[in-house]
Amino acid sequence: MTKVLITGGAGFIGSFLAHKLVKLGRDVTIVDNLSMGRKENIDDIDVTFYQHDVCDHQFMHELLTKREFDYIYYLAAVSSVADSVERPLETHEVNQESVVDTLEYIRKQNLPIKRFLFTSSAAVYGNLPDFPKQEDSHVQPLTPYAIDKYASERFTIDYGNLYGLPTTAVRFFNVYGPRQNPDSPYSGVLSIITKCLKENKPFTLYGDGSQTRDFVYVDDVVNALMTISKQSNEPKVYNVANGGETPLIDVIHTYEKISGKQIKIKFAESRNGDINKSKADISRLKEIGFEPHWSLEDGLKNYWDYYAKK
Repeated sequence: MTKVLITGGAGFIGSFLAHKLVKLGRDVTIVDNLSMGRKENIDDIDVTFYQHDVCDHQFMHELLTKREFDYIYYLAAVSSVADSVERPLETHEVNQESVVDTLEYIRKQNLPIKRFLFTSSAAVYGNLPDFPKQEDSHVQPLTPYAIDKYASERFTIDYGNLYGLPTTAVRFFNVYGPRQNPDSPYSGVLSIITKCLKENKPFTLYGDGSQTRDFVYVDDVVNALMTISKQSNEPKVYNVANGGETPLIDVIHTYEKISGKQIKIKFAESRNGDINKSKADISRLKEIGFEPHWSLEDGLKNYWDYYAKK
């Protein structure tokens, strides 16, 4: 049976990936310290779960040796830009040092993995004028989060080029959908808007709402990861997105129509590190057979139906 490790697998995206892999008959192991993830996200599937920190290198080494995973999806991260600005060193330890340590251990022990996939972020692109963002566009990481993500994806790709490891990196754009944790101030914007709509609370909008994002539904993200994992080509970076661009204020109005509710918006100054415009070129992903299936409106409808029932 194919053995898979998902770090951060109790989180939003990781748990969706775990459900998909279990459904396909994979033997799935999850490592998650539950700082952002939730155990309830994976309670209904048969996985081996370790509530542990990926920064515990000895634990990770023993697990990698014992299990000899075929596939490793590295999703564990301090996933907030704002949090990384507040805690740059802690962010660095999780978002870069743990990744490099894992790659180095795989290399030194010559572990027979079939694919190591690191999840990076569109935050690496910053506010440079290249548009839409292609994988070979200029980068301008503006925060500790973006710096560590970019450095880790380069380590991932270079471990492939230099040492022959089967590595891949993906840059997530704005992923949304059920199981996002809205209770953290560092959550994805759509999860916070969803909670505000349901609980009739005001939403704080940083900036004037004209900032654009490329929102991609979590089901499409999981399908993209599965498609990429099957590739046997040289190490590459892939944008994972819908390929669209929507102003945040328009997203809010669309969501209001879907939910049948209005949200009170409190405008605030833009935050350090926030991106003004974001849109992905997903040509490279389409070349290997991926097509997004979820429109923003359909994704928001599904998200609202899920959250309204909770």
